[in-house]
Amino acid sequence: MYSTHPALASIRIGAVDLKNRLAVAPMTRVSATPDGVPTAEMADYYREFARGGFGVVITEGTYTDTAHSQGYRNQPGLATDAQVEGWRGVTDGVHAEGVPIVAQLMHAGALSQGNSRGVGTIGPSAVAPRGEMLDEYGGSGAWPLPRAMQGDDIDSVVQGFVDAAARAQSAGFDGVEVHAANGYLLDQFLTVYTNTRDDEFGGSVANRIRLTGRVIAAIRGKLGDRFLLGVRLSQTKVNDFTYRWPGGAADAETIFVALAEADADYLHIASEGRDFIDTARLSDGRTVTALAREVSGLPVMANGGMHDLNQAAAVLDGNHADLLSIGRGALANPDLPSRLAVGGEQDPFDHAMLSPMATISNARAWRARTSTGYR
Repeated sequence: MYSTHPALASIRIGAVDLKNRLAVAPMTRVSATPDGVPTAEMADYYREFARGGFGVVITEGTYTDTAHSQGYRNQPGLATDAQVEGWRGVTDGVHAEGVPIVAQLMHAGALSQGNSRGVGTIGPSAVAPRGEMLDEYGGSGAWPLPRAMQGDDIDSVVQGFVDAAARAQSAGFDGVEVHAANGYLLDQFLTVYTNTRDDEFGGSVANRIRLTGRVIAAIRGKLGDRFLLGVRLSQTKVNDFTYRWPGGAADAETIFVALAEADADYLHIASEGRDFIDTARLSDGRTVTALAREVSGLPVMANGGMHDLNQAAAVLDGNHADLLSIGRGALANPDLPSRLAVGGEQDPFDHAMLSPMATISNARAWRARTSTGYR
């Protein structure tokens, strides 16, 4: 048993100091206005995590342009002046609690089910995504067939990420996290069955990670070394829970090295399952996060069941990761770090917090009915 949990130790990533190693994981909330502008309720929601003691807050995926990037209706964006102004209310509230905040930048690509402008979807290749749209986020039925991206589309996507990062800086964010996980556009380029290209962005894993590397390098070139820059990766996807990088550790090493060379500040490895140390293992026995630390030399954030405090301690003490991101456990316990510091128990997550839609209001209503505070 631990006297002081290792997650409560401070750490520096990039140019940003964190008071502990607990991050609020990005969680889709579909709570912005129809025009993608963050609301006062969203400002209160994010400030609640900062007040509860988290070392850093990472926002929900935020779309980067007004053409193809939006994934869900009522998703916030960083593509217009009004959206920037809305986010200032969020960043001001989080900073008032002495906590840094990072905007996750997301392009949905072929997994777009809420683009209100009526344009078609795009992807690396004309391959329909597996499965069906996500009803918790307002979708239904099969995903549409995307249009295969051409060179000018790729240039526009990169520029969209760069422009959104610059808007994030203007809105008061301390950094951005590029979303290259969970089946969205950059992950579609990395995934073998959604990327059938035969150009510099297809074929080998080094080619398939190239677009993500280009985005990271372009943001770094625009905003410099003082602005925190991370990238989120995963093997599994919102529409495919079983996918693994086909080359295993060899693929992972190529991916991690490429992103370090592109000048990312940290790597965020998304959920590998709630029994993390087992489910995140590669065939050579190492965890994917430990390999990321080893070959990239960067701080690595692990995600997946990290509200289990024994597992969280084992991940940190076992050098599997440097930081932990918490999603559903944070949704049920926005004050989880404060509870951890005093030995308080957690309230359990209940899927009803996401029903019928994964909004901020539903989560708050559930907590109001069930939370008992420190116990």
